[in-house]
Amino acid sequence: MEKPTGKKYARVTEVTDTERIEMVKEIFATITGKYDFLNHFLSLRRDIAWRSFSVGKMHFFKTYRMLDVATGTADLAIGVAGEHSRTWIIGLDFVQEMMDCGRVKIQMKHLSDRIEMLRGDALYLPFSDGCFDVAAIAFGIRNIPNQIGAIKEMVRVVIPGGQVMVLEMTLPRNGPFRKLYHVYLHRILPRLARAFSSNPEAYHYLGDSIMNFPTPDALATLMEKAGLRQVEKYSLTLGITHLHLGVKPEVPQP
Repeated sequence: MEKPTGKKYARVTEVTDTERIEMVKEIFATITGKYDFLNHFLSLRRDIAWRSFSVGKMHFFKTYRMLDVATGTADLAIGVAGEHSRTWIIGLDFVQEMMDCGRVKIQMKHLSDRIEMLRGDALYLPFSDGCFDVAAIAFGIRNIPNQIGAIKEMVRVVIPGGQVMVLEMTLPRNGPFRKLYHVYLHRILPRLARAFSSNPEAYHYLGDSIMNFPTPDALATLMEKAGLRQVEKYSLTLGITHLHLGVKPEVPQP
């Protein structure tokens, strides 16, 4: 159940990394009840298509294990289980309320034997090296101040030749559409959220976090610095969202 709050949140550029992490925890703990509905509604259900596209790019070839970092309510994990029948998935998050909601969905879909939910920190993944064929994070990397640290951890836990995937909302490059999207994020979206959420200010944070997220090219460079190769970018829905996909080298890079 959502906890009502009238709290306003500082801009992401005005807080320390520690303050931002605590802010993110509070925000996602207070919007859980309407989180899935608002994601689908505010994206015109494109978020479902974006996850499906990402799942279709996954390649399982050795461990048949997948790690869903910042799993939230487990939509990506559930999508993987549905598309890749031989896989076993771990969904990891640090917000208990979101995970509780995800567990209910997993049970309703009779997937408890294939999806495990684990509370943990994306910067300190509780797994040994090379446990997964695929590690992915969907709509979560922008909430992690130390983004390269999180990506390095994902690289560490996949096997050589395994994939690391980042699905995230971005600012479109097209000038007129970029301006229109800016208006949507900062004016329309919070007003729509106010009609459904007990914490509409959380959606001001959403817009702010997208505005301050690296460009697709910058994120690709960050993934390469984290140790990935063959980094590919896929622009989805006029650039509102991008999927980045990188491969862990078979031989460690110097």
